[in-house]
Amino acid sequence: MSRSPLVSLHGLDAVLAWRPEGPVRVSEFLADALALAEQLPAQGDLINLCEDRYRFAVGFAAGLLRGRTSLQPSSLAPQSLQQVAQDHPGATCLVDTPDAASAGLPSLPVPSRPGLGRPLPTEVPLIDDRLVAAVLFTSGSTGRPQPHPKRWGHLVRNGRAERAALGMDREPHVLVGTVPVQHSYGFESTFLLALHGGCSFWSGKPFFPQDISDALQAVPAPRLLVTTPFHLANWLASRPAVLPQRLLSATAPLAEGLAQQAEAACGAELYEIYGSTESSALASRRTVLGAAWSLLPGGVRLTFSGDVASAEGGHVEGSVPLGDLIEPLPDGEGRFVLHGRHADLINIAGKRTSLAYLNRQLAGLPGVQDAAFFLPDEPADAQDPAAITRLVAFAVAPGGSVAGLMSALRERVDAIFLPRPLVLLPALPRNTTGKLTRDALAALYRREVLREPG
Repeated sequence: MSRSPLVSLHGLDAVLAWRPEGPVRVSEFLADALALAEQLPAQGDLINLCEDRYRFAVGFAAGLLRGRTSLQPSSLAPQSLQQVAQDHPGATCLVDTPDAASAGLPSLPVPSRPGLGRPLPTEVPLIDDRLVAAVLFTSGSTGRPQPHPKRWGHLVRNGRAERAALGMDREPHVLVGTVPVQHSYGFESTFLLALHGGCSFWSGKPFFPQDISDALQAVPAPRLLVTTPFHLANWLASRPAVLPQRLLSATAPLAEGLAQQAEAACGAELYEIYGSTESSALASRRTVLGAAWSLLPGGVRLTFSGDVASAEGGHVEGSVPLGDLIEPLPDGEGRFVLHGRHADLINIAGKRTSLAYLNRQLAGLPGVQDAAFFLPDEPADAQDPAAITRLVAFAVAPGGSVAGLMSALRERVDAIFLPRPLVLLPALPRNTTGKLTRDALAALYRREVLREPG
């Protein structure tokens, strides 16, 4: 039986986490995990709802020590939690506080330091590589959470692959994340990168610009800010005084202009991660150096069947078809270019493009802080059989005008793809991970274009 350590690339006296009360060393973390493991119910998986990253870590590790699986829902909506519980009878919710929302399910509060006063372990526990350590969820077309199990051995390789890709093997950083740790990106880049990448992490989940600056101030350099384009743009607009030494972005395409602005403001390199809940992280790039992505080290590879690419090998579980249109580069270095999601490809009057391409063009205009195109399901004049479904776009551009933006956009895209209309808004309804869902855009379309009530 193959086993891997719960924590690697750290000595027992090394700092693994930073909390408002101070640093937590590996031996102290292990004592906390062992103490909580004794309090877990005799059976059942664990729905880990802890927002505090350290409490999440203690709950996750306690589950591993008892051979339990960490269920990590993408949504905290009661219906989603109930559906997860239906599929995993006997599951218990791990929560930050006794009154935390858990949809009426059995819950166990995770203390801030459950192992205080206990003897410190003198060795790191080993975990069976075959154990399904985590199940991450995406929402399917029906809205029911779609599970994606991750075995322990693959998670260990995941953390080590990202470590090498980001240069953390040369200089480990303190990880400050604006994304939830239950989300695949947050889980991998603020938690696994600490457990098996030699880094440490800040326990909080800052959201607003001042919270991000406060979190960066609370930990020592070098710091890696793990964030999204949405959080990054808002934080930069606040003219922060405390800066990270490295930046990482994911969950949504990053405009080259924002990447250049971030690197100039911070004097730091900014990298993007590409992947999905199904596949885990697959590739990285430094955005300002060009469009090409490089596969993470450790054996990850892409295979192609027609225009469908699949990821396999390394830390990837099985063979995972990808939803993006991928063009492999001929240099043999495992590099590729993304051309948008298959679902985003559109054909209007015989001309093809992708929503991702159009979003980049609009977001790249001077003064535009956020932007998104939307293709309605039906033409505005559904009664006319000859009517063409026209694109709509929403943009955040303080001080800008529709006429000015449309004039600039005509220089970048074919006339058939110009939005009708372009709607200016104070903000777009992105979720906590910075994503802008089709449902949210459809609601905007109904409200701002069709003028439907409610």
